[in-house]
Amino acid sequence: MKLKIALLAGLAAIVFSGNVAARHAPLVNPAPITVPANLSDKEISKEIRRALLQRGWEVDSETPGVIDSTLHLREHVAKIKVTYGNGQVKLAYVDSTNLEYKKDRNGTEEIHPNYLNWMQFLSNDIKANLSVASLNHEG
Repeated sequence: MKLKIALLAGLAAIVFSGNVAARHAPLVNPAPITVPANLSDKEISKEIRRALLQRGWEVDSETPGVIDSTLHLREHVAKIKVTYGNGQVKLAYVDSTNLEYKKDRNGTEEIHPNYLNWMQFLSNDIKANLSVASLNHEG
């Protein structure tokens, strides 16, 4: 009987630890986005803000080359910093609430996989907006 209980406890630990692990993914910022050469900083900023707003992000502050933004989605909050200049746009994690962010002793950061999806969608939208703006510039 004790063996059955021990086996069931061990099996439960394996099953539940798998569910917890599936709710975390390594925190990796999206790859830098290349900016078309014919766009001004003003145009770049406009297209970044357009993508942020279309995805439900709020623009908290903006200074030349930097946009701070927050997403409130149900009980989740994500804060990012968008930097642009030298022909690139970069998205970087700043802070979050209820996204299971953690940093281990080795410095490895993890977060809920949904955050990574949101960042990839945003990155794709910024890339598309910049491309369209560049085409409009040529026309």
